[in-house]
Parts: sequence; structure tokens; C-alpha cells
Amino acid sequence: MSVSVDKSEPATVATDYRPTPARRPRRSGVHRGEAWWALAMLVPTLVGLGVFSLWPIFQTLYYSFTTWGAFGGHEWSGLENYRSLLSDSELLQALLNTVIFTAVTLSSVPLAIVVAALLNRPGMRGLAVYRTLYFLPVVTLPASVALMWKLLLSGDYGIVNWLLSLLHIDGPYWLSNPSTAIYALAAVSVWSSVGYNMVILLAGIQTIPRDYYEAAELDGAGKIRQFMAITVPLLTPSIFFVTVITVINSLQAFDLVFLMIGVNNPALDHSQTIVYLFYKTGFIDHDGGYAAAIAFVLMLAILVFTAFQFRLQKRWVHYV
Repeated sequence: MSVSVDKSEPATVATDYRPTPARRPRRSGVHRGEAWWALAMLVPTLVGLGVFSLWPIFQTLYYSFTTWGAFGGHEWSGLENYRSLLSDSELLQALLNTVIFTAVTLSSVPLAIVVAALLNRPGMRGLAVYRTLYFLPVVTLPASVALMWKLLLSGDYGIVNWLLSLLHIDGPYWLSNPSTAIYALAAVSVWSSVGYNMVILLAGIQTIPRDYYEAAELDGAGKIRQFMAITVPLLTPSIFFVTVITVINSLQAFDLVFLMIGVNNPALDHSQTIVYLFYKTGFIDHDGGYAAAIAFVLMLAILVFTAFQFRLQKRWVHYV
């Protein structure tokens, strides 16, 4: 008996197997509770950020398109304030003063690097005292700093001119001379900011492994060579941070000009910063719309400078 098998169509086996998608585990009540607690903790910060930071930005932007009267009323004026900014010689001079002030204040960064390296010596006598003295200006009230330096830089009875007289040098009237006022203010700013930068940089130096220095000593590298080849390159992230902070703070300088120069000073036009011009326009001249335009331009300038610094950091900042 023979059985015929049809070989024209091979036998097929059912292979169409699709795995059942795994079910997502439902969030337990504990996880949902943690999410609600996290949201509850974030709400005060978000509300404060929105009320005190984001809302004033949009409010200032709106006011920059308005013209204010002497009694506080305002009306829409479009781009009139921004057109006036382009031809305002006082604003251009304030911008130049701010750039000079910022450039001189930036010298506090390399100075703070040197000071931090010198104070990174555990066996040094009086190390805590030196660190405290350098950091003391940071915790001193800006008003106290300004008034103290105003006395020191006085052209008639200041200690700075007295010390110069011992060298047979006639010191100028630092704060009333248009050619020296902005540099005197910047020097005070350098003195005030070295301590803060020093602390940040000192913390960065202490994170550098000692192995690099020991290897450099075995190769015969001296202290200066180690500083330039090891300390500075590995410290660039901290240097970048203090540079950004210093630039932002310098562009917003106000208290030194307000307390050390004053409204009736003949050097005011050559020493006022953008923030002081904003204050004078808004609170003395009562032109709130124009002052808002100045403030918004300053905010854009800070954003541009900060973005430019972040752009350049890829070329010189070394992250280990």
C-alpha cells in the first residue's frame, strides 16, 4: 500500500509569534505621594521666580514702549524710546564707562588666581588670618566700602595722596577728575571682588590631585612651571565661573557710583554706569518709559556677553 505525499507545497509551521507588550507598572500611592511632595516643594520657588523675576521682565518690556508723564501716567509710544537710545550721547558715554569699569574689574581674576595659589600652603603661618583679611571686603557692606574709599581717595586729605606726596608726587582729585574717576571706581571694585574670587579659585586648586605636582617635581619642574602647566590649565573651569560672575556684576555696577560720585560731581558724565543712568532717568528725571528701555537694553547686553563667554569656553576651558 502506497501513500502519496504532495511535495509541491512544503508543510508550514505557525511562526507568527508576537510577544505581548509588557504592562507598565502602575504608580503606587507612595510614588504619587512623592511626586506631589516634590511639586509642593517647588511651588514656592516657581511662584517667587515668576513674580519677582519673570513678571518684571515682561513688565519692563511693556513699559519700554511707553512714555511716562511727570505724575506717573503713561501712554503707548511704540519704538520711540529705542529710537532715542540710538542717538543718546549720554547713553553711549555711560556704555563706554561701563566697558572700562568692567575691563579694569576683570583684572581681579588673575590677581585672585595668584593670591589663591599663595594661600594654598598648609604649613604657612597665619594662613587663616590672611584668608580672612582677603575675604573681609566681601562681607563688608557696600556703603561702608564706598564711604571708606571716598575718604582714602580724597584729593585734599586722603591717605592715598599723602602716600604719593612722600614720593614727591602730586596726587589728583581722584573722584572729581573726569579722567581718573572711572578708574578709581574700578580699582575699588577690584579690591572688593578679589576675596570672593579667591575663595572660589582656592576651592578649585584644592581639588587638583597632588600626583600631578609630584610627577612634575620628579621631572625637575619648578614652582612657577608647575603653576603655569598644571594649576592654571586645571583651574580653568573655576576661572571661567568667576569671570562670568565678575562680568555680570560689573555691568550692573551702581552703588559705588551712587555713593562715591554723587549727582553734583563734575566727573559724573565720565563715571556713571548704565545702571546709574537708568536710576537717574527713572527716579530723578521721572521718565519711566525711557528708563525701562535702558534696563531692557542692559539685560540684552548681559545675555549677549554671557552667551559669548559660554561660546568661547570650549576653546580654553579644560574639564577633567
